[in-house]
Amino acid sequence: MNFAPETTIVSLGPNFFDPVAAADFPQTILRFRNDRAAAQIGLAGLTDDQWLQHFGRFAPLPGSLPQPLALRYHGHQFRTYNPDLGDGRGFLFAQCRDDRGRLMDLGTKGSGTTPYSRAGDGRLTLKGAVREILATEMLEALGVATSRTFSVIETGENLVRSDEPSPTRSAVLVRLNHSHARYGSFQRQAFHQNRDALTRLVDYCLTHLAPGASGPTPVAALVDHAVKGAARMAAQFMAAGFVHGVLNTDNINITGESFDYGPWRFAPAWDAGFTAAYFDHYGLYAFGRQAEALQWNLFQLGSALRLIAEVDELKGPLETYPQRYRAALSDAMLGRLGVKRLGPAEDEALVEAIQKALVGTQMDPDRFFFDWRGGVRRGPSPADHHYSHDAFTDFLALIPDFAMGPPSHPYWSDDAPCTMLIDEVEALWAPIAERDDWTPLHTKITAIRRMGEAHQ
Repeated sequence: MNFAPETTIVSLGPNFFDPVAAADFPQTILRFRNDRAAAQIGLAGLTDDQWLQHFGRFAPLPGSLPQPLALRYHGHQFRTYNPDLGDGRGFLFAQCRDDRGRLMDLGTKGSGTTPYSRAGDGRLTLKGAVREILATEMLEALGVATSRTFSVIETGENLVRSDEPSPTRSAVLVRLNHSHARYGSFQRQAFHQNRDALTRLVDYCLTHLAPGASGPTPVAALVDHAVKGAARMAAQFMAAGFVHGVLNTDNINITGESFDYGPWRFAPAWDAGFTAAYFDHYGLYAFGRQAEALQWNLFQLGSALRLIAEVDELKGPLETYPQRYRAALSDAMLGRLGVKRLGPAEDEALVEAIQKALVGTQMDPDRFFFDWRGGVRRGPSPADHHYSHDAFTDFLALIPDFAMGPPSHPYWSDDAPCTMLIDEVEALWAPIAERDDWTPLHTKITAIRRMGEAHQ
């Protein structure tokens, strides 16, 4: 193994975390191990027994954290400030370096209670774990910067939940991502007026998570990095047709990497009002409001950093968000379409034409991007009647100049695109729930990864 352990989080000091212990689960049944991700951090060589010990029983990885740490943070939840947060059913299990030299975190979901569990049981349903596998695999394949589901282990407990048939099966999930330093981590230190701790957190992030960030001051450099990441995240969500569902400040990290998937959805049509969370009654985090939601979150990050910075240090980078989002949206949309770039104005015109066409026809976005990959229309297609609609007039006039030619990967000759709408999620869960049949899920993961190869 080429595992490169780290313990850098400890340098922040005990004000940022609490040592905790994992739950003692009745069983540990391996359901999913992401060997592709494991290879990138030197752990693909673990036997299944070793895997269960580390990611089901949480025996420490050599050289990394000797004990799990429940991270402390606050956050705005649906724009209401909540100082009673923190890792309530998860913890930071280990840190390491990946094959690109980046600092990576192995964090959990469903690993038991912590001082921040409040009235919760600290557990995760198996269905919730399966949903996170599907979300992260699909987003990764579509080029979204996302955490990756590293491991899912069934734990042999029966859970009662109000939002799914109960009792239901339990699991513990491990995710791999580039930082758990959330906007809410900064908010907590500002709330407690802890200038020294807030300064340490800024330095930690610049040193270990954003070494290339630049600006007139350290705080300005970090905010600039956050703005860039948030704009990219919002744009990639749109191009993927994805709705995260809970874009609270405690669910956004400083690296701009999407993580923590609960009530997510892929939109069946380009509908700005489409929501993922049944409890998002006002559509705060609807498909078309995600870019604005992330900008609002950036302002809350800036507000927290006012404790150690002047307004002018924050104002400059924060004001760049709109233009960065527009540029990132062009990159994401044209990247998914697989066409060349002509220039900022021309690219934005094509993006506007795409959105006009998708809104006007309410066709399946996955089908559109599949049919027009490379800027050349495939056919015949079930969507042919949409392409004669007036809403496509501008797109049809512009696309020839962007065309790169037909793509070569066999995926683009399939009859239909690989998708992940909610009915498909339920269809994949049903055989697991009814007869413990995991074959359809693993078949779907293989199909998603094949689509990812075609996009890259």
